[in-house]
Amino acid sequence: MNVIQMLESFNFLLAVLFTTIYIYQLGYLCMGLIRRKGLHVPEAHKYHRYAAVISARNEEGVIGTLIECLKQQNYPKEYLDIYVVADNCTDHTAEVSRRAGAIVYERFNQRQKGKGYALDYLFRTLRQEGRDIYDGYMIFDADNLVDPQFTAEMNKVFDSGKYAAITCYRNSSNFGANWISAGYAIWFLREARFLNAPRMMLGSNCHVSGTGFLVSADVIRENGGWPYHLLTEDIEFSVSCALKGQRIGYCEKAVIYDEQPTSFQQSWNQRMRWSKGFYQVNSNYSGRLIRNFLSRPSLKSWSCYDMFVTVAPGMLLTLAMLAFNGVLCLACMFGPEYLIPRVIEVSTQFIFGTIFNFYLGLLLYGVLTVLCEWKQIQIPGYKKLLYVFTFPIFMFTYIPISLSALVRKVDWKPIYHSGNRTVLRKVS
Repeated sequence: MNVIQMLESFNFLLAVLFTTIYIYQLGYLCMGLIRRKGLHVPEAHKYHRYAAVISARNEEGVIGTLIECLKQQNYPKEYLDIYVVADNCTDHTAEVSRRAGAIVYERFNQRQKGKGYALDYLFRTLRQEGRDIYDGYMIFDADNLVDPQFTAEMNKVFDSGKYAAITCYRNSSNFGANWISAGYAIWFLREARFLNAPRMMLGSNCHVSGTGFLVSADVIRENGGWPYHLLTEDIEFSVSCALKGQRIGYCEKAVIYDEQPTSFQQSWNQRMRWSKGFYQVNSNYSGRLIRNFLSRPSLKSWSCYDMFVTVAPGMLLTLAMLAFNGVLCLACMFGPEYLIPRVIEVSTQFIFGTIFNFYLGLLLYGVLTVLCEWKQIQIPGYKKLLYVFTFPIFMFTYIPISLSALVRKVDWKPIYHSGNRTVLRKVS
């Protein structure tokens, strides 16, 4: 076999491998496009008691609005308490939260920083004080706006007794601010429509995503708190549930509105943390996920494979493939002249074909997401269409972020929230 045949076979096998690994998500896509009868939830038999938990660092400008949203829930007030962990704050977050009606705990620990440590601190403190009297804990970020029916809808799903945790429909309060906030917003809507909804229909595990999720108090007690302290503690928790066979559900009628970053620097910092966190989770858990899937094939173990694909460094592997072809193009300059044109042709076709297909796939996801969720996106129609085309560009910016996160030390950094949001509107 000559060099050209080897190169063509190598590129073909890699394309087949990637297609095989990710092809199942086309099934999710098709399920997301059809009518979602499988998501019907019966009425709850009882009101469960919940604690809404907000981990906040220097969020005095937005946290009062969230607490007010939670106080206005269409749910019996005696069954919902609001807690704020003012985590290493240097502003008036604690005072604003108390005035708004929350129960506030202040925490100062510069060595253990981040949301995971703040949650662990609160859960352990509540247990020590004899206040762990709840059936579940709803986790929010300080910039969230919460639909009035959120708790009632979550309670319907939780009341079935099937789930260790439940995630929600994550919309964005500043979708139309610019192409950066729109990129985030489309990604989270895609996650709800084309990932979590199909998973819920199939009965496999959904994935917790940062904010707006409910965790059973039994899970917290079993874990002795919140032992998830990697940079992406939400994904680490989702992996843990998959490995233990604990189900994570999805409630599409429980809606939050999340404020997305609008500056590229803030977005870079946040996504750098996410990328590094995914590498951490992949390094710590991928072996166990694959072993669980292979040792006992079932719907539960399928969740391990789905989780493995989520945390696998697909971006890095794609870049490695492209780099290999690029290096081969350069190397052939020093080889026999008759090989040069053909090697360059095969390599450049692969490189540009991969980039084009990547862009086209992201554009397709953007188009389908925006069209399917059109009524839930609260900006003018022309902006919705414009941001469909900037969505792939937003995703392409993950390339330098992923590479940088691979070699740099990444610490948790707070994200500034402006409080500039669109009007909260009930999702139909």
